[in-house]
Amino acid sequence: MHMSVRVAVSGASGYAGGEVLRLLAGHPDVEIGAVTAFSSAGDRLGEHQPHLRSLADRIIEPTTPASLAGHDVVVLALPHGASGAVAAELGDDVLVLDCGADHRLADASDWVAFYGSPHAGTWPYGLPELILDRGLRRQRDQLVGARRVAVPGCNVTAVTLGIQPGVAAGVVEATDLVAVLAVGYSGAGKAARTHLLAAEGLGSAAPYAVGGTHRHIPEIEQNLRAVGASEVSLSFTPVLVPMSRGILATTTARLADGADAASVRAAWELAYADEPFVHLLPAGQWPTTAATVGANTALVQVAVDERAGRVVAVCALDNLVKGTAGAAVQSMNLALGLPETAGLSLEGVAP
Repeated sequence: MHMSVRVAVSGASGYAGGEVLRLLAGHPDVEIGAVTAFSSAGDRLGEHQPHLRSLADRIIEPTTPASLAGHDVVVLALPHGASGAVAAELGDDVLVLDCGADHRLADASDWVAFYGSPHAGTWPYGLPELILDRGLRRQRDQLVGARRVAVPGCNVTAVTLGIQPGVAAGVVEATDLVAVLAVGYSGAGKAARTHLLAAEGLGSAAPYAVGGTHRHIPEIEQNLRAVGASEVSLSFTPVLVPMSRGILATTTARLADGADAASVRAAWELAYADEPFVHLLPAGQWPTTAATVGANTALVQVAVDERAGRVVAVCALDNLVKGTAGAAVQSMNLALGLPETAGLSLEGVAP
């Protein structure tokens, strides 16, 4: 007899929570349990997520230990700093997936420096495709049987997947990385802020967190050290562009001595040859965010700028799927022994 995994989602009225629910609603092994939030508790889910027709009449419950009890899995799609206290109330036998930043960083001093609050601790990191050494071991092995998972940041995923093959293979220098990202507005969350209004954003591209201040920087550096870099220096500049979803991350790095276009291409081909969701495109074809909308895919391309002596890696993904909710579901599948691809689509939505 087929048994379903019962999943609760906290933060159900936000973008990340809504996307988790959308994916879970189509997952063959999942029964959606409680949907919870804080300020929107008592409302119908359809008031906040009108596109989720099968769940529209659900009443959003308060986020309490009682409402989250009795589930096999709890997904926390909460603001940074809120997950630690909620997770502490849940049993060790429950799989908890934190879509916020609270448990991603291994170095407590990095957390304090970039987030300004006490560190809640470090959980297994939910990026299955993360390369762990030059032998190309992957993080997915660390997720099997896990009961706590820290889902990566969306920008982090885009930069990491774009450049990590070159770092792992030693064909780029990790001490001179420059990443510029075009980011859709949903990455800023649902809070009503003036600079996020359509009147401010339409027809405009706006940089933010410039000059080494973005909170995802230490997480990217942590990932590249895991890949094998002894030292990482990263200049990171995100730019809001007028689209609702998507990240296009362009990362450049100095070409290592002895490397050439052939060895660079070979490194990326080897890294992603067997990955179900990360696809290296044919030479000359470049990723677009439109091709990833609604899908758990990350599309990657790489080239060598011979004149500048630099490698250019471009990664496109949907920040709400592969960047957040899809990573949570993919990690859940691995933790529970389900097929890694269950409930996750390779197909984007176009036009």
